[in-house]
Amino acid sequence: MDAGRAGRAGAALSPRLRALLRLKLWLSERFRLSERQVTLLWAVFIGLAGALVSDGFRKATDLVTVLLTNSTHTSIQTFGHLPWWQRLLVPPLGGLFAGTTLWIGNRLLASIRQKSTTDYMEAVVIGNGRISASASLVKTLSALFSISSGASIGREGPLVQLSTLVASVIGQLRQFPVPQRRQLVACGAAAGIASAYNAPIAGAFFVSEIVLGTVVVDSLGPLILASVVATFTTRAIHGNAALYQSADLDLHTRWEALPLILMGILLGLLAPVYLRVLRGTERLFTRLTVPVSLKMALSGAAVGAIAVFFPDVCGNGQNLIRSIFHQNWFWDTVLTLILAKLAATLITFGSGAVGGVFTPTLFIGAATGVLYGQLVLYLAPQLQPDPTIYGLVGMGAFLAATTGAPLMAILMVFELTLSYAIVPFLMVACVLAYYCSSVFERRFLYGESLERKGAAFFSRQLAELNLLDLIRKDPITLAKSASFAEVARTFVQHRFQHIYIVDEDRRLLGAVSLHDVKAFLDRPELESVVIAADIMVEDFPRIFPHQSLRETLQKFAEAQSERLPVVDNYRSQRLIGSVSKTDIMLHLAGDPNPAGAMA
Repeated sequence: MDAGRAGRAGAALSPRLRALLRLKLWLSERFRLSERQVTLLWAVFIGLAGALVSDGFRKATDLVTVLLTNSTHTSIQTFGHLPWWQRLLVPPLGGLFAGTTLWIGNRLLASIRQKSTTDYMEAVVIGNGRISASASLVKTLSALFSISSGASIGREGPLVQLSTLVASVIGQLRQFPVPQRRQLVACGAAAGIASAYNAPIAGAFFVSEIVLGTVVVDSLGPLILASVVATFTTRAIHGNAALYQSADLDLHTRWEALPLILMGILLGLLAPVYLRVLRGTERLFTRLTVPVSLKMALSGAAVGAIAVFFPDVCGNGQNLIRSIFHQNWFWDTVLTLILAKLAATLITFGSGAVGGVFTPTLFIGAATGVLYGQLVLYLAPQLQPDPTIYGLVGMGAFLAATTGAPLMAILMVFELTLSYAIVPFLMVACVLAYYCSSVFERRFLYGESLERKGAAFFSRQLAELNLLDLIRKDPITLAKSASFAEVARTFVQHRFQHIYIVDEDRRLLGAVSLHDVKAFLDRPELESVVIAADIMVEDFPRIFPHQSLRETLQKFAEAQSERLPVVDNYRSQRLIGSVSKTDIMLHLAGDPNPAGAMA
């Protein structure tokens, strides 16, 4: 080896660098962390962060409620003890604040809205995994005022919004490619749902079944991990009890299965009516040519007027569900509450208030089930039916029929109640309700949200996605004259298993594998003279940007590598980035027609 070459090679490795490199080799050989395992680690962090921001939002709503009502109790207790004039005043005041927040935010952040979205479903399914931080905070602040003032809307909306925002920020700061950003945002959504309902399994399946539309291991694994971590964190703060935990319930006779099955069919037929009334109310409010602040103040006034006579309608309905399961209300009281809560929810939702209708939908299903159970008790007392069982099963059946996600509904009700005895009947009722609803309704509760945002157009864009959308820019590179110490130092500083070797024109010459340096660690006499060109693999597999996904996956199968370099064309071989197998799999998991995409 000549003197010039020896000079470029540099000095031998320091003892510290050699020890670190040995450690990385040992870890890589035994644990082999791939992109999927790294995503799982981020899912843990997102689950923890999602639970903490959700708890922060809860505390903020409690604080604003105290400022508005001077009460620290639940919404039902708070409004039940307020004088009539205050019940009439607080909701429109909160609506005015919420609407004004949206009005100001829409004008200040108009340019941001064009570049990103605040809808997590859009960001996961049809977007690029980017959620606007400023616009999300505006929506969350608006929701804070609505929920704190007794609006009949769920708080799961802002909880999911904040959790997905955290996940989106992580994905953008780490410069993850689009599929991985989508996956992280989906993890944030699962964490938000799980922390809202203390239901880790249902939180994961909510996102998997409703948002992603698929239940596969590659996408479901991180969702489960994020939702479980979020649930454990929430339980550490608020306790382990299920939201609607009941004593062990069981049927007195097997013949009770017949009215339960009939109830599933009935709720499946009622769900399309409920969905169309929701959409119709929203269209009716859009025709009002008044500022959004006035529109939401008017809706608050209407809710306040209902609360003068029925304070139980205030809030998302979570405590109302608990009451209906533990208090023996007469049928007329239950029916009145259903109508009053439905009216308050329609008015609040239609006005454009930021929040969710998940919990109000649970209440309508539960209350209708209890009412149905009381009817069965009246018509067939020999069956000795327990209306509570009908309420629990009805809650799940109506949820399945309105969301189009029977599996999520079954798991959600089980985790909310921890009652295993009702699960077989719950499963049958949910499936029947879903199929009966799907006969008349194709646009379920959350599918409508995506359809309004042009899901059909973006789905075509997703199907036509090529490798250019999956390429990660600026991969780790070194010159062919880089010393062995530089190679070792680069491996220690970065988690990738390969370093790409390029010339002055960034033409790809080959790649050095982490395992290729192992042979030199025990031969210090060679470390000072070996350069990158001596240990690189010149014919390392590479991908061209316009190759089909089928050809790309074939390259991965041949290379047995998690990540491959991408060059601009066959002639120049200029390195433009790299693409990982995991990113491709995540894309295919979200693609409605993967076979077509690979053709």
